[in-house]
Amino acid sequence: MTAAVFRPMRADARRNRDAILQAAREVFASDGVLASLDGIALRAGVGNATLYRNFPTRDDLLAAVMEADLDEALAEAETLAREHSPRIALAEWLVRLTWRLRIWHDLPHCVAEARAAPGSSMNQAVSMLVRQTGELLDQAKAAGAAVSAIEADEVFELVTALSWAVDRFGDDEIAARRRVEVGTAGLFLRSD
Repeated sequence: MTAAVFRPMRADARRNRDAILQAAREVFASDGVLASLDGIALRAGVGNATLYRNFPTRDDLLAAVMEADLDEALAEAETLAREHSPRIALAEWLVRLTWRLRIWHDLPHCVAEARAAPGSSMNQAVSMLVRQTGELLDQAKAAGAAVSAIEADEVFELVTALSWAVDRFGDDEIAARRRVEVGTAGLFLRSD
């Protein structure tokens, strides 16, 4: 049996892929993640076939666009865990995650669909966010700061719903923080 040979991407193919990703970021930010893929191809200066060759589905494109943001989010979570108490780290993570998920209109809807479809391209990214939420939640539980009966999946679903509300009501970061604090208050045990 012969092992598959990995070939690096040609420079022009790499440029096209990068142009598609940049155009998708811009279009998703302005028009939402349900925007026309043909419009993204046009903005990137490539043909539809090039876009679909690189990203056969909307989920594939969205997952690729989310990758850089995901790496940044996970690094942020590690910093929060290192620099704050488990309660504050979890609370701040929930605020920041809600804010990140609301950035592209309709992303919360796509995240919810990805959670329901295990084969979705976005499911890996979403699973990483749920896993990170679970790690911070477990630390808060161990410190006696969070309700033990609550699971990471439930918290992530709540954050997804809150991010939809933050997006729909056009909140700024201060208003979004307040919504998340109110929405997640039942997660935390009283601290005196």
